[in-house]
Amino acid sequence: MELKLKGIHHVSAITGTAAENLEFYTKVLGMRLVKKTVNQDDTSVYHLFYGDEKGNPGTELTFFEFPTAWRSRPGTGSISSVALRVPGDAALDYWHRRFELYGVEHDDIVRRAGRLTLAFRDPEDQRLMLVSDEHDAGVAGGKPWDKADVPVEYGITGLGPVQLTVSQAEPSERVLTQLMGYRRKGQYASSIAGQPDIVVYETGEGGSGTEIHLETRTDLPRERQGIGAVHHVAFRVADEEELRAWIGKITAAGLANSGFVDRFYFKSLYFREANGILFELATDGPGFDTDESLESLGERLALPPFLEPHRERIEAGLKPIAYGGGQ
Repeated sequence: MELKLKGIHHVSAITGTAAENLEFYTKVLGMRLVKKTVNQDDTSVYHLFYGDEKGNPGTELTFFEFPTAWRSRPGTGSISSVALRVPGDAALDYWHRRFELYGVEHDDIVRRAGRLTLAFRDPEDQRLMLVSDEHDAGVAGGKPWDKADVPVEYGITGLGPVQLTVSQAEPSERVLTQLMGYRRKGQYASSIAGQPDIVVYETGEGGSGTEIHLETRTDLPRERQGIGAVHHVAFRVADEEELRAWIGKITAAGLANSGFVDRFYFKSLYFREANGILFELATDGPGFDTDESLESLGERLALPPFLEPHRERIEAGLKPIAYGGGQ
């Protein structure tokens, strides 16, 4: 079996306050809450999934709520920036105005790796970036949630390039290219004087929805992960059969890993690449409409079957958060 990753599946980050996180990502960014559930490894905290109209693979930005965590300190060994795709250059002008209106901290629109981009931060200093798909070919994005307070023609269509920041690039490059099948696409200048160029890698059909941007920084300490940081990045695998083949390949390469994990909405494997960044491989299905209708995604606390018998205890330990969908 030829093993080939399809692109970015989802990115999971850390928030300290689920309610405020929900407000920003649904009301300001116009993403859809496609699943309100709990961290399956710690059911005392929420796990919120935001995405396109259906929560398609490649569109999901998720958050674990850890209220007692410290604030993150940026550094190496980290996922240092996550991009969100928008349909074209005109969308960036719209978002620049919207960020001004809502008081969102942002930079100027600049070109990176041949695309126009707009970097911004959420209220907890999560480092994000909008990237234009104006001239981008490759893996398709999703469809924005049409009930959001953002015009569909400017809405977020999915995940774009994910940036890794490391102190030494070669070990991470080996994992990406020799183990995971990524190919080098190009490079562009770092915005930090004296630092090496940022190298771009892609997989599958290519395009922004598949890319990893590898940044080498010699001037930073190691990241202290916490609120405002990214926990892990997941890559798309077609199905369970292929995932199990990947488990064999990664184990044979000598990398410690989780083995097969059933997350109910998808099947997973976790391992750390050479600089200690947590990677996940996740299947495209079964999907978020497994236990909810597409029309009512995210409106109630969803629990996988193995947690359903504990619903009363789990709900009692969570602070309620409301989501009405759309506006």
